[in-house]
Amino acid sequence: MLSEKISTKSAMIGVIGLGYVGLPLAVEKAKAGFKVLGFDVQKRKVDMVNDGCNYIGDVVDKDLRELVRDGKLSATFDFDRLSECDVIAICVPTPLNRYKQPDLSYVQSTAEEISKRLRRETLIVLESTTYPGTTEEVLKPILEKSGLKCEEDFYLAFSPERVDPGNALYKTKNTPKVVGGIGPKSSELAKMLYEAVLNAPVFVTKSPKEAELSKILENTFRIVNIALINEMAIVAEKMNIDIWQTIEAAATKPFGFMPFYPGPGVGGHCIPIDPFYLTYKAREYDYHTRLIELAGEINDYMPEYVVHRVMNLLNDKRKCLKCSQVLLLGITYKGDIDDLRESPALKVLKKLLDKGAQVRVVDPYVEEFDIENQRIKTDALTVDLVRNSDIVVITTAHKKKIDYQMIVQNADLIFDTKNILRSLGLSGENIVTL
Repeated sequence: MLSEKISTKSAMIGVIGLGYVGLPLAVEKAKAGFKVLGFDVQKRKVDMVNDGCNYIGDVVDKDLRELVRDGKLSATFDFDRLSECDVIAICVPTPLNRYKQPDLSYVQSTAEEISKRLRRETLIVLESTTYPGTTEEVLKPILEKSGLKCEEDFYLAFSPERVDPGNALYKTKNTPKVVGGIGPKSSELAKMLYEAVLNAPVFVTKSPKEAELSKILENTFRIVNIALINEMAIVAEKMNIDIWQTIEAAATKPFGFMPFYPGPGVGGHCIPIDPFYLTYKAREYDYHTRLIELAGEINDYMPEYVVHRVMNLLNDKRKCLKCSQVLLLGITYKGDIDDLRESPALKVLKKLLDKGAQVRVVDPYVEEFDIENQRIKTDALTVDLVRNSDIVVITTAHKKKIDYQMIVQNADLIFDTKNILRSLGLSGENIVTL
């Protein structure tokens, strides 16, 4: 019985997709005592895992090396080995297309591969964020092409990933988990699995749909509140009001207020994307999620607003943005990580380049990156680079590896879109905040 294999940790666990979600999950399952086999279509990732070489910031290098050395974790791009697995976790990307509609092609192709090799007494858990109904309406029919019946021959559940790259407090191991199975057997097995892996409570929903919607609700809450504070920042600047002190003042209220902070936009794989899965699905029920769509519009406008502010700040210095020397500080979407996915700093950079600015990029976590089919190498932060820049634009709040004191002392003009200088106790007449 599968339940016995899970309880004795003799079950073989397969994790499909060895990215920001899959690799940390595979490592935690292996650390818990299970034998784990990772699957990925990228040979480079497979080879790195098998060599014990880590490429995800939230994974401890030593943990990965030891798990591979001890035979608890290995990787392959041979999907025929799915037949060896008692449990299969799907952690593949679920992006939006150019029209902000869900692209489930990775989930569907993965399900097809599983279906060809599916055997009885197997638990499949979808962790990729998606719209409510995907597990039951998309995944289940593909898996049942195998001739096996869900909840009788195999088991199926949805459990949303809750990865927060760079979070020093909450990692995969201690973050509470939500699971929703197709039926009671699927829910029970999924709950048993995660309780055997995590040091955190597992909340069971009555079906996959509630679990799917819970993830979208979490990030819709954030995108709406970020849009609200971004709009407040725009209004505050027009009124010559300090938005950062305004937030600080409001946050003294011990109830009824939760501080959110403005910035050059929203990034990462979750906040800019997940809410629009609900927007897409809601149209099927003849409903338009107006608040979500408006929040998206406001946040999408922020890179343009940042560039507009840069133009005005340079104009006050009797300089034109075109041909000005702009130092962009930070290209990742979040501080102290190397993740560029949906980074608003990339959008700011593109708009600056389109307007003819001469832009240099400094980011201690990124050596080079692609934008508009162009490969850009980042620069080392030096006194000369800062002094030769007409403006320094801080677009990512890296707290490590950046000498902000040196920047404040040598920059002619600084536009701090993240308020990191004030948070570090630095001040100067050359500093302007969002």
